[in-house]
Amino acid sequence: MKPLQTELSAARNPSGADAVPDFIEVYPGALDAATCAEIVRYFDACGQQTRGEVGSGVDLELKDSWDVLITGRPDWQRFHDLIQGAAFAGLRRYARRYGHLLTAPLRIKTRRPDGSLRPLEPADFNAPDFADLDQVLQFVFRPGTINVQRYVADQGGYPYWHCEHYPKRGDDDALHRVLLYTIYLNDGFGHGETEFFYQRRRIVPRTGDLLIAPAAFTHTHRGNRPTGCDKYIATSWILFNRTEQLFPA
Repeated sequence: MKPLQTELSAARNPSGADAVPDFIEVYPGALDAATCAEIVRYFDACGQQTRGEVGSGVDLELKDSWDVLITGRPDWQRFHDLIQGAAFAGLRRYARRYGHLLTAPLRIKTRRPDGSLRPLEPADFNAPDFADLDQVLQFVFRPGTINVQRYVADQGGYPYWHCEHYPKRGDDDALHRVLLYTIYLNDGFGHGETEFFYQRRRIVPRTGDLLIAPAAFTHTHRGNRPTGCDKYIATSWILFNRTEQLFPA
């Protein structure tokens, strides 16, 4: 494993780019349909559901869902690991396309064969001979807690336009969020899209698909109400590691 060093770096916006990506990615079949169905069945049978919360607590006008926080629950560990593994595989693909995800906030250096250090460039992460991507991702980021959620047909939803960045007394994790992700655990209902305000995109849920997008206000979004049958998702975030880990004394 090559040692990594970091220093703060200012982000640069390349000029002259005609096509601007919207940074919303959907990876089909990230989790197989049989596993998704198994998660849904276990969710319905587990008896652990509580009312879904927003940053300020339960507010059914903003979000109407039934949630299970599966992180830290031994009975959910197998599903937790499968969801987290699928999310990390998607993060790997996302970083290969958007290399500035890693190089804009931090200046990451790797060691050359002669022992000298060189900064990593965005193109490095998509190079076929670059073997250290997983190490870099784990150095920079940490996974968030995972919620499995049910939105009851013709009633539930998250209609409030929101982002995933916000201050919260006694807990600054939300301010460390870089990306959101959602795995759709079922489909077959009407509506129920994840809708992004500024990008004017509606992501139609498909069983096993993984959605990844930035967590900031630029990707303000909402979860539209499902009709006909309930909607199930697994959702979480990718966060920066804490400064104590990134910049050890």
